[in-house]
Amino acid sequence: MLALEHAAALKGTEMTTDHQQTRKDETMTAWSTDDLRAIAENDDLFVSPFREDGTTYGTPTQTWALIVDDHVYVRAAHGPQSRWYQAAMSQKAGRVRVAEQTYEVAFEPAGDQVSDAIDAAYEAKYPGSTAVPIMQGDGPKSATVRIVPR
Repeated sequence: MLALEHAAALKGTEMTTDHQQTRKDETMTAWSTDDLRAIAENDDLFVSPFREDGTTYGTPTQTWALIVDDHVYVRAAHGPQSRWYQAAMSQKAGRVRVAEQTYEVAFEPAGDQVSDAIDAAYEAKYPGSTAVPIMQGDGPKSATVRIVPR
């Protein structure tokens, strides 16, 4: 058990007695250039909003992350009914993983002002994918999340 606790501490989490990872706050105020590059260069970003207890991370969910004006955005493919989206909006925090790196983050509604730029970013990052028109649909658009490091 000591080795597990040590490994978890190195990654910024804590282990509970039943081996669930829980919240350990560390502050990061902005995405670094390297972080943004890693997110831009990887197809997938996994989101894990906190569960209802506000300390235990939810199951990682695969998303497509986009960079628009040095901000990170994701959309829920199933719109506002997506469980991870609902958790992100209610808990407002959790973590994300990309390229084997984990970040503590806050989740915020993106707002409509960036919708067109996000649509264009989907086309640029995933050219020819049949999933792009789905992600540009009304449901996913209404479930656009800005991910902010904390």
